Amino acid sequence: MEPLPELYSIFQGEVAAVTDYGAFIKIPGCRKQGLVHRTQLSSCPVDSPAEVLAVGDTVWVKLVGREMKDDKLKLSLSMKVVHQGTGKDLDPNNVSLDQEERRKRTFRDYTSQKITLEAVLNTVCKKCGCKGHFAKECFMQPGGTKYSLIPEEEEEEGAAAGREGDKKISQAEESSKKRKKEKKKRKKHKAKQSSESDSDSSASDSDGAQPSSKRPKRSGKASKAPKKKKKKKKHKK
Repeated sequence: MEPLPELYSIFQGEVAAVTDYGAFIKIPGCRKQGLVHRTQLSSCPVDSPAEVLAVGDTVWVKLVGREMKDDKLKLSLSMKVVHQGTGKDLDPNNVSLDQEERRKRTFRDYTSQKITLEAVLNTVCKKCGCKGHFAKECFMQPGGTKYSLIPEEEEEEGAAAGREGDKKISQAEESSKKRKKEKKKRKKHKAKQSSESDSDSSASDSDGAQPSSKRPKRSGKASKAPKKKKKKKKHKK
């Protein structure tokens, strides 16, 4: 095995080939070559690698990835994290590389994968009028026979029980409302009676009342008529 540079090590290499998607760099000390993708050429976006590099140029690169594919070792290099004048590492903690890897993971293309749903969709087809699928997935030909889902007996019984429960609840609410109305009427009637009785008593007091000076004084003992004294006559002998 040829000695390969360590991961995240910086070295100087020569450009072996330039393509539309990047440039291949010769690794010193071995016959292997690494690829600098066009996204790793510069911090600015590069449309054509040939505008930046040419065959035979010497550049500073950093080994940022190793991958075994089809029994071949592929090396990924980066130029934008290394200062091309001094060879200084501009990303010593590999923060920008980690961010790029996260972006690749989050923005993967999943259009080729089909999503299958086991649950029944709550939609109505515009072609056939059935529930559970979209119009673009409808298998029925225009003018053909229509099919609809038959509800199960348990669902029908549950729906009937729910309706009966709703009726009972509505009846109970109506009876409670009637009771409240009757209580209000009784309270109003009692209030009216009490107000009428108060007005009658006040009127009678005003009519029958006399001034205290004109009222006759009543003594506790009944007045007794004076008794006449009978004189006894003396008989002469």
